Amino acid sequence: MYDDKELKEYRDLLKAPDHFEEGFDWKTVIGAVFIGFLMMPGSMYLQLVIGTGIGPAARWVTIILFAEIAKRSYTELKQQEIFLLYYMAGAAMATPFQGLLWSQYLVQSDAARMLGLTEYIPTWIAPLPESESLVERTFFHRDWLIPILLLFGTQLIQRIDHFGLGYTLYRLTSDVEKLPFPMAPVGALGTMALAESTEDKQKSWKWRVFSIGGIIGLAFGAIYVLLPTVSGLVLMEPIRLIPIPWVELTPHTERALPAVATGIQFDLTLLFVGMVLPFWAVIGGLIGIVITFTANPILYRHGILHRWHEGMGTVDTIFANNFDFYMSFSIGLGLAIAAIGVWAVIRSFGDKGNGGRGSIRDLFKSHPGRGDINIWISIGIYVFSTFAYVLLCLWLVPNFPWIFFLAYGFIYTPLVSYITARMEGIAGQFVSLPLVREASFIAGAKFFGYQGIEIWYAPIPIHNYGEATVHFRQIELTGTSLRGIIKAEIVVFPVVIIASLLFSQFIWRLAPIPSANYPYAQELWHLQALNTLLMQTSTLEGNSLFFQALRGSYVLVGMLFGLLTYAVLSVLNLPVLLIYGVVRGLGQTAPHGHLLEVVGALLGRFFFLKRYGAMWRQYAPVLLAGFSCGMGLTGMFAMGCALILKSLGRLLY
Repeated sequence: MYDDKELKEYRDLLKAPDHFEEGFDWKTVIGAVFIGFLMMPGSMYLQLVIGTGIGPAARWVTIILFAEIAKRSYTELKQQEIFLLYYMAGAAMATPFQGLLWSQYLVQSDAARMLGLTEYIPTWIAPLPESESLVERTFFHRDWLIPILLLFGTQLIQRIDHFGLGYTLYRLTSDVEKLPFPMAPVGALGTMALAESTEDKQKSWKWRVFSIGGIIGLAFGAIYVLLPTVSGLVLMEPIRLIPIPWVELTPHTERALPAVATGIQFDLTLLFVGMVLPFWAVIGGLIGIVITFTANPILYRHGILHRWHEGMGTVDTIFANNFDFYMSFSIGLGLAIAAIGVWAVIRSFGDKGNGGRGSIRDLFKSHPGRGDINIWISIGIYVFSTFAYVLLCLWLVPNFPWIFFLAYGFIYTPLVSYITARMEGIAGQFVSLPLVREASFIAGAKFFGYQGIEIWYAPIPIHNYGEATVHFRQIELTGTSLRGIIKAEIVVFPVVIIASLLFSQFIWRLAPIPSANYPYAQELWHLQALNTLLMQTSTLEGNSLFFQALRGSYVLVGMLFGLLTYAVLSVLNLPVLLIYGVVRGLGQTAPHGHLLEVVGALLGRFFFLKRYGAMWRQYAPVLLAGFSCGMGLTGMFAMGCALILKSLGRLLY
């Protein structure tokens, strides 16, 4: 993996700086308020309308606005100040209380009634379906008090936990093992582009590329988001020149490709994402889709995909296929990938190509200026947060065996987090062991007599902190002191909590969720609810639907297929990222967006890379950042028009 050519290109994009600054001042505080009360509602609205928020765009819009204000105030934003704004915008876009919108839907959903689970959904997640709060569409009701307090408590623990085991693993893999983290520079380049713009370096390539992407994003966003939103406010039916979320082709291809979900998604964001993602990961995804398109008709004719029938659309086709085959097959694929990841980590210990390992003493040394946390404090945070999760679970689900909670937090979590941290450091890949959580719940039901579905909603201490190591590496690459990050977390947390609750309430009051006003939620939430609740039937009495869908033979086939594919790729000396792409394509998600991703990858590889050379690796993420900013501006304007006019309409009555 260390010798993979494509990974080397990403690894060498940026070098760690020698100088660090906090970057925290009054601008950061104002930025937190701006993000929470202006950017967050737009992101929440677009998430319900088109399925993607404005997370990246909110970051760039905030930074550009503050940079322009700074110029007119005869000052400038330092790179560290810009990164703190970037960091806080990402934290704010998590919108924790938006999960309440999903909870209110789930407890009232057709999927819950169909599977007979409505009465089992705990009231500390959402009130009973007959609650007045659901009729009046309001969270400011006593029935929502426990869910809101529980969400606040878990969010507070998560914020503290951010500097626990994830930081310890970052110090271990970066300072001691000297792993390269090839994908970390991609996330840091966008902020560096805007840092140059604030210094009036208008001749910089980064600012020019960002501006080009921004103009493209503005133009596309005007057609894709702004036109249907504004026209829907004044006309009976909105004008959609580009269908949202996709063009449905399944009914037109069902005779030639039975049991295959087909369609095209015309979101131009996917084109730019394809340019940024590693080329072989995208091509692997294409191979996986081709395999699926070939296999599904064969599986249908042999009676394996027997629940599919003509007339089904994308959502119903995917759910039926998952039930019949792909849920079990995907579990096997996940086990294969997990085994490959573990093997790669074990093998990498003997590899000398990582630039020379450091000493374990480096784990306890503080880097001057980097704002390092004492490693014992970091470990203490991890122990404290894990015990807090355990106590919460014992209170919420007292009849589930407590030994599982301790095993989750102190055995499984450190193990899988370290494996993932090393895979992120070596190959930029996330490792997940599938169904560990689910299998333990089923074991608790089968061997310890637990019955119910409350455990599925409890904040159990199963976490994978390996991905956090990449974020800490990005902080280091931008020269930002960790002390500034800690201060930003303290400021942004109350803003996020208050704004998220207020705007969740506001958006819900405008119209039921899901409904025609929120097309993405109306189209896909039913499928998500079916898949979620199907799994939860496994801990109830009787022959649950989950066990009807689970087939051990299909799991074994998936695992053997994944291992065999990896072995063939290794023998042929093909890129390591190809196997992850193939698994992604075989994941039986909606394949409609892969076409534009592949087009973007091909354009990047065979046109832009040849034209601009190795610099294209740096151009692509900055171009995507600019495009996201342009899309975000049009999305914010559309959201503002919709919320203001609909609010005025309600006030009239």
